[in-house]
Amino acid sequence: KVHNHVQNLKILIVEPFLTGSHKAWVEGYVNSSKHEIKIISLPGRFWKWRMHGGAITLAKRYHNLNFNPDLILVTDMLNLPVFQSLVKPECPVAIYFHENQFTYPWSPNDADVELQRDKHYGFINYSSALSADHVYFNSKFHLDSFFTGLEDFLRQFPDYREIQNIDKIQAKSSVLHLGLDLQNFDEFKIEKNESDLPLILWNHRWEHDKNPETFFDVLIQLSQMGGNFNLAVLGEEFKEELPCFTNARKQLQKHIVQFGYTDSFEDYAKWLWKADILPVTSNQDFFGASIMEAVYCGAVPLFPNRLTYPELFNRKRNIHLFYEEEDLLIKLEKLVMNSPPENTHFLKDISGQFDWSKIAVAYDRTFLNLIVANSQSDQVL
Repeated sequence: KVHNHVQNLKILIVEPFLTGSHKAWVEGYVNSSKHEIKIISLPGRFWKWRMHGGAITLAKRYHNLNFNPDLILVTDMLNLPVFQSLVKPECPVAIYFHENQFTYPWSPNDADVELQRDKHYGFINYSSALSADHVYFNSKFHLDSFFTGLEDFLRQFPDYREIQNIDKIQAKSSVLHLGLDLQNFDEFKIEKNESDLPLILWNHRWEHDKNPETFFDVLIQLSQMGGNFNLAVLGEEFKEELPCFTNARKQLQKHIVQFGYTDSFEDYAKWLWKADILPVTSNQDFFGASIMEAVYCGAVPLFPNRLTYPELFNRKRNIHLFYEEEDLLIKLEKLVMNSPPENTHFLKDISGQFDWSKIAVAYDRTFLNLIVANSQSDQVL
């Protein structure tokens, strides 16, 4: 079923984990799209329970909604086969992968890994991708790592592994980069004071997958070598503080100008505009929204030569890449010595292409094409 003038679609977004980057993505697209979009969602907590039970509650919400969509767009935290069995949608269903459970690093403190109970979450991702009409990934790196991870995942089972399903999913998969509200930062722009010490920034979640241990280890070494810099540590902290943050408070005390979550967007934006250098040590990043925000505000990134960064930040540009911790220390020291750097305007050009003002147009067109292709294949049938 497609509207006569098919330009304006009715889209339903189903998000079982409405918080953080998932929430920003949903709201950003809704505010920027030309299509009519409704959302059904659950609060972003108890992620394991959301992957198991969220589909049942959200199917109930769907039936109470009285909305007849042209497309249902769900995210990777939904058990899609369960949702479809209860909703029986008459329109195409697409899934958007922000992350996946094959290659996302589990917390070393999570008992489920030791008890071998962690496999089921990968299976939910697999069966959801298999049952969707189209599968979208937020980066090419994510798409590639998903299929590598899926193959390893399936090969661990004793028989009927259905490896050929990988090709089936790949054939209906594509990249749809993350959209970000970058222009929101513009009104809080601060001109940097060149006489200030260079400001090193951390603006990610305080979690193991962002590898704060290496970040702080290198800064402590830089400090001991007599490095002159300031440090702003932003980002969200969950439950108990990781020991490396507690240790950094003491060891880097003389450098710290901000340490902890900022309650207002204005404060967060101002720190990003003040920042000079962004050393990135993450073990996992399927896109890197916080990194893109800092780069948009003029922080010079220092990236590991892996994950999604070489893809998103064209290698031919003057981008700083490092290979291991020792290399990071050498290059970070050089950046601190030569701060402020010249010619960083190209960084805003790279990051600016992911602003919703540009990305939403691509999303709208992509979903429209999906609906048209689907209706044409229905007619052939």
